[in-house]
Amino acid sequence: MGIITVERIAELIEEAPGWALVALTMPQEGLREAARHEVASYVYNSLYALPVDGGEQLPLPL
Repeated sequence: MGIITVERIAELIEEAPGWALVALTMPQEGLREAARHEVASYVYNSLYALPVDGGEQLPLPL
């Protein structure tokens, strides 16, 4: 996990699902709430996700 910056958060918001970004402007409160949670979940999970083992590191013998 790197340093959390305003720029990184802005990038993640831009990468959030399109429906959620559009739904943030809808007049229905329920849809706006669902969109807020979707965007927040996307940003949170992107910032705090555990690194995935890509198998790029060679195992060392013990």
